[in-house]
Amino acid sequence: MLKGFVNNSVVICLGEALIDRLGPLGGDPSVDKPVEDCFGGAPANVACGLARLGTRVEFVGRLGNDLIGNKFCDLMATRGVNLSGVQIDRRRPSRVVLVRREFNGERVFHGFDGDKGQGFADEALHLGELKQAWPQLSSDAGWILMGTIPLAKQASSEALRWALNQASRSGLKIAIDVNWRPTFWDVKAAPDCGPNKTTLKTILPLLEKASLLKLAKEEANWFFNSDEPMAISRLLSQNPDVVITDGARPLKWTIGGFSGQLNVLPPPVVLDTTGAGDAFTAGLINQLLMTSSEALNDEKIQAILRFAAACGALVCGGMGAINPQPTHLQVEEFLAVK
Repeated sequence: MLKGFVNNSVVICLGEALIDRLGPLGGDPSVDKPVEDCFGGAPANVACGLARLGTRVEFVGRLGNDLIGNKFCDLMATRGVNLSGVQIDRRRPSRVVLVRREFNGERVFHGFDGDKGQGFADEALHLGELKQAWPQLSSDAGWILMGTIPLAKQASSEALRWALNQASRSGLKIAIDVNWRPTFWDVKAAPDCGPNKTTLKTILPLLEKASLLKLAKEEANWFFNSDEPMAISRLLSQNPDVVITDGARPLKWTIGGFSGQLNVLPPPVVLDTTGAGDAFTAGLINQLLMTSSEALNDEKIQAILRFAAACGALVCGGMGAINPQPTHLQVEEFLAVK
């Protein structure tokens, strides 16, 4: 259960930063034109979304020594994200994810592009470099946000697990967005398949450390055979707060001892749903940081979740996960007419 939020805490976002290559509606992004390259990667999306909302944030990840890496660093620096935890890989390129967009705006991850035979920079997150950067990163940190994708490869898995242990020892709040993406574990896997027993065994110990756990409905059922937040919270040793999203359908939650569900706010227009969940997560953490545990009640939590849902809705009105992310004022203006 989350306690003691302070609005000046730094949030560390650890994981992948990459390019989402969006194909034309209904087309194959590997062959059909035109395509649009957009900055992405769930932890990077959340970092940029938090910064856009005014939260102090640091990004920890690894990018290639290439045009993508350079432009991504420029973007995050412009947003105000601290980059002291960013590593530059001289051998491996930044990852490009092929994203198929359906006519209703939904997206399907379609594989990768740019691999030169040694994998991608994000999967080679270096533990030694992380250890060197950690004292500076963690000095003002109150939260760390991570997903499960780094667990798919040995180097990034070791770095993530080390950071998780350090965060636990330091008393940081640990927010985990499961963000299950089967193609990161097996490039030949169907994009809509769930985790196998081996993968579950790898991921579930990470979820045991969570203070806040965010899942999509299908992820909740794959990992816990339940889409009830309170039931999931009781299955985990930390009894985390749990939020379960379900696309345009109502989201369910248990936060601070309160539980309920909330209708999702419809976006003004749907061009691309990529990054909507990450914008939601950014909005959720931003609002929790601004709320003391003593002030939490059912009404306040619903207001927090409406703010987060508005962040997700507004991202659907633009292309990619980062460029359309709203400011605090834009969210308030959107909610004022709802």
